[in-house]
Amino acid sequence: MDLTEGTAIEKQKRAKKTMMLFAMVSMVMTFAGLTSAYVVSKGRGDWLVDVQFPLAFIYSTVVVFGSSITFYLAKKAVDSNRKTQASVLLWSTLVLGIVFVLLQFKGFSEIIDQGYYFTGPASNIVSTFMFVIVATHLVHLIGGLIVLIVVLINHTRNKYSNGQTLGMELGAMYWHFVDFLWLYLFLFLYFMK
Repeated sequence: MDLTEGTAIEKQKRAKKTMMLFAMVSMVMTFAGLTSAYVVSKGRGDWLVDVQFPLAFIYSTVVVFGSSITFYLAKKAVDSNRKTQASVLLWSTLVLGIVFVLLQFKGFSEIIDQGYYFTGPASNIVSTFMFVIVATHLVHLIGGLIVLIVVLINHTRNKYSNGQTLGMELGAMYWHFVDFLWLYLFLFLYFMK
């Protein structure tokens, strides 16, 4: 299909989805740079290998994927005109997203409890990298929480119905992307010690 074909509404939908894809590509580039710097820095003499991976990061991975499932099911519920079920699922997604954020901070606390800080004289390159990578992802996820709140508000105002879910689709694209990005970062940090 030619991108110039279709109604004005179809063109607008394609344009918004394309803009979202460009945003996701820029995020991929950001994290590619951060993880590349991490790999290059592993050759440093002061690289520590005894930093224990925070258990809270493992729990947060389960939580964030649960949130992806609830968001997916919320979209399906809207498509089937099950508004109450969609509301419960969207609220569940928001709660799981908040739990993810709290678990990330718990993970930071676990690193500090090991005696590794992110800055200052007690810091080291490993803990600093973990903080920068996880905190950068956390900022993107908080952006996702804001998007989710907007989707919730629009849902309560009956702006979504079967076939009229562009805002929800864009929000879900972003949310699922950030979730899968966390999986990549989690596996990267876990196995690249």
